[in-house]
Amino acid sequence: MTNKGAELLADELHNLKRVERIKVIKDIAEARGHGDLKENAEYHAARERQGFIEGRINDIENKLSNANIIEIDKIKNEGKIIFGSTVVLINIETKKVLSYQIVGEDESDIKNKKISYSSPIARALIGNYENEIIEVTTPRGLVTYKVKSVKYVI
Repeated sequence: MTNKGAELLADELHNLKRVERIKVIKDIAEARGHGDLKENAEYHAARERQGFIEGRINDIENKLSNANIIEIDKIKNEGKIIFGSTVVLINIETKKVLSYQIVGEDESDIKNKKISYSSPIARALIGNYENEIIEVTTPRGLVTYKVKSVKYVI
C-alpha cells in the first residue's frame, strides 16, 4: 500500500474508534430506554451498525499491521512501471491520453485515476518501461497503449 493509502486507513480507523464507536454505544443505550428490545427497530439497527463498525475496525487494524508500505517518491525512477507509479498512456487507436496511479485494492478509485495493482490494465503495465507498447485485454477486446511517461510521485 502507498503512504497515502495507509494514512487514509489510519484516519478512518481513528474516526471509527473515536467517533462512530462512541456514537453507536450512545444510540444503543438510548434505544434500550425505549422498552421492549424484541420489537425495537432502533435497537436492532444500532446493534447492526455496531457490528459493522467493530468488523471494519478489525479489518483495518489487520490490513495496517500486515501492510508493506511503499514510499514511491524515495525509489529511483528508471522508467519502470511498478506499484505506486503514475503512468501516462496513449491509446494507439484513439490517441486518447490516460493517466493512472497503480495502488493497493483498498486505495483504488477510478474517479481519482487510481487503479488496483490487480486490475487487468495494471497487471499488463507492471514491469514494463516508458515508450513501450502494451496490449491490454479488456471486456471490449484488445486495446493497445504506448507508455508516454512513468512518474514516481505521491
